[in-house]
Amino acid sequence: MTARSAGSSVSVRAPAKINLHLGVGPVRPDGYHPLATAYQAISLFSTVTATEADGWSLTCSGRDGVVVDDVPLDDTNLAMRAARLLAGHAGRDRPGDPGVALHLDKGIPVAGGLAGGSADAAAALLACDALWGLGTPLSELLALAGRLGSDVPFGLLGGSAAGHGRGELVTALADAGRYDWVVLTRDAGMSTPAVYAEYDALHAGSVVPDPEIPAALVDALAAGSVRDLAAAVGNDLQPASLRLRPELGAPLEAGLAASALAALVSGSGPTCLFLCEDGPHAEQVAAALAPYGRTVLAHGPVPGAEVI
Repeated sequence: MTARSAGSSVSVRAPAKINLHLGVGPVRPDGYHPLATAYQAISLFSTVTATEADGWSLTCSGRDGVVVDDVPLDDTNLAMRAARLLAGHAGRDRPGDPGVALHLDKGIPVAGGLAGGSADAAAALLACDALWGLGTPLSELLALAGRLGSDVPFGLLGGSAAGHGRGELVTALADAGRYDWVVLTRDAGMSTPAVYAEYDALHAGSVVPDPEIPAALVDALAAGSVRDLAAAVGNDLQPASLRLRPELGAPLEAGLAASALAALVSGSGPTCLFLCEDGPHAEQVAAALAPYGRTVLAHGPVPGAEVI
């Protein structure tokens, strides 16, 4: 890949993630929890465009109803941190070196438990790598991504994958199926640290086992069985999320009553997920859930970050 002239741009699309299973272990001395999770990338996307520039800047817009008022536009933004991390890794962070102008076009709900910020970061890594003609090996990009956040490496990998450590150690899972989801989003996001704190409070004084991905879930993906997958999905954080937001219980019950095969909170919430037989079935379930918030139809697995 060759270097590009000043002012040229690269756009990269990256998907939302869901946790088919989120197993959470006991809190570690560093404050993190060991995870054993099965990720799936679904067809909700954000796009990051990186443009050569003299300085560093970040702009953001939302589409498909995504509200971006709370997205930071400074160096605390995960996408900007990703660009600066790659620049440092490549030796492009010296005084006088050119910067980059990033634009985030967000189609993944903010603070919804769908790793939208992590998708932005993964897209920014790949976009800047292509823009600068670096040709960084995927293994190095994954290592950089892991320094940025637990879900960022999966944003690069996509598909269906197992995540361990803090979730940043990802390996692809064999997946022979297509899975149709109704994604129910909420106006107010949830704080992931607050949910983990509530999880710790719920388990205070009890022995929390080391987490594992259920073998039945791995087998269901390999077989492409929607019904077997529905029986195997789960989320250890869901009780904590429901303690903080009890109103999430009503749509979960309504989705099951409307014949969804499975219903669960996505990650730390507040987005809720409903697994369906196929596209028409997803439309039926979404109609029943309309009183509870905005519904979006999505399917998985889809590829990770890719240049468009």
